Amino acid sequence: MGIPDYLICLLRNLYAGQEATVRTGHGTKDWFQIGKGVRQGCILSPCLFNLYAEYIKRNAGLEEAQTGIKIAGRNINNLRYADDTTLMAESEEELKSFLMKVKEESEKVGLKLNIQKTKIMASGPITSWQIDGETVETVADFILGGSKICRWWLQP
Repeated sequence: MGIPDYLICLLRNLYAGQEATVRTGHGTKDWFQIGKGVRQGCILSPCLFNLYAEYIKRNAGLEEAQTGIKIAGRNINNLRYADDTTLMAESEEELKSFLMKVKEESEKVGLKLNIQKTKIMASGPITSWQIDGETVETVADFILGGSKICRWWLQP
């Protein structure tokens, strides 16, 4: 993605040798090494996650895809806010294809799709989906960036 070597070195040094402990009402537990993830509360964490999300989006082919839903003359197939991603498509097959590509590319960089948090909303009838043996919930509305998006708004 064109990240300069000095920034990669800086980030490696920032994250090298991280340790944490858990504080309870009875004191602190033993210190342990942290091998994955971003620092909780660090102002760099959203930026670092966005680098991963952008990489996944590009490798899944969402950037150049001429599919999605048309908004103001442009095809939009994904919206992201922090670690939430919304995929949009004109058909069930297209949406399933997007989702599987995002899942595959996420796994390549060590991220896992949380099926319990994955929801499907469609303007028409939709079949039940299963991913890795788990059923994906179909909903009539969902929250996107603090705003409620309702299925009936999508009806022609």
